[in-house]
Amino acid sequence: MIMLLLLILKSGAVSAGWSVTFENPNPCAIKGSSVEFRCSYNYSDGGTVRKTAWSKGELKDGRWKRVALSDLLSYQNRSEYLGDLQHDCSLAIHDLQDNDTGYYYFRFDTDMYGWRSRSSVYLTVTEVSAMVYPDSVRAGDNVTLECKTFCQNPSIVWFKDGHQAAKPEFQAQREDAGNYVCAVEGQEWALSEPVGLDVQYPPLNVSVEVSYPGHLTANSRVNLTCSSAANPAADNYTWYRITVSSFRVQVGSGQVLSIPSLEMSPTGLYFCQARNRLGEGNSTEVQLIVDKTDINHFIICVGIGVKVVIVLLLILVIIWAWRQRRRSAVDKEEKSHDYENISSI
Repeated sequence: MIMLLLLILKSGAVSAGWSVTFENPNPCAIKGSSVEFRCSYNYSDGGTVRKTAWSKGELKDGRWKRVALSDLLSYQNRSEYLGDLQHDCSLAIHDLQDNDTGYYYFRFDTDMYGWRSRSSVYLTVTEVSAMVYPDSVRAGDNVTLECKTFCQNPSIVWFKDGHQAAKPEFQAQREDAGNYVCAVEGQEWALSEPVGLDVQYPPLNVSVEVSYPGHLTANSRVNLTCSSAANPAADNYTWYRITVSSFRVQVGSGQVLSIPSLEMSPTGLYFCQARNRLGEGNSTEVQLIVDKTDINHFIICVGIGVKVVIVLLLILVIIWAWRQRRRSAVDKEEKSHDYENISSI
């Protein structure tokens, strides 16, 4: 009876100076990331710690047991003791898996006594999943990004196409289209699967490209190509020309307007209109002007050609007239010879 009383008194004296304290008894971490259990322990002065060990609570054969992490193959090369043999008992677990969720305990042994924690660290391993509502919108519509995790009130960060996104709620513009991922702040290496946002808008930045072989002359064949930024892509193109009286006249359709010859088609201002199911947009006007030097050169060449033809015709007329006169003279001479011969008989 006296011995039992002494043991109880001694145990109470040990308990008074011995303890294990967990800084965060309910950590939550993302699958694939790392977690650190910050831990400290105390014992009576004069003792020397010989051994420390972390264990995990598991239910085996209907009984709750503490199994040392060193005896669990799944923790080899993933658990790292960060503490010492004095007062620090911190532990890190890397590359977290779903089955790492559970209760963890710490134990230390001195040269006289052993002590194990009554309380535990409960680790929750979860994943993050990103969602966007709605995933297809028109420019100007409201969009909400949601990151789901089992961690309580985590601080979430968002990334779009590799760059950090500012807000989880915004009015979508065309530059907001892309892939989004989320992560718990401080564990950015454990990202969610990407989710896409499709932002639709009418044709914007409509432009016209003018292409023609060489220098633009009266006989040039000109192609005008219309392009725009649109989602969905523009599926209807209409071409217009601005007349001298500032009226617009439809001159074609399709993405490319082909003008076979500027000499045959009127020059001036052209523009295109691109359209999809959300709306339409007009390009700026482009001006087609034939180089006057080329026109004058063409007129001069035509004039010279006409003069040459006229001169040649005159020469031919003169030659024809000369030949006619000569033939007439010959005929007269022959007739006069015939007359003389008859009279002499």
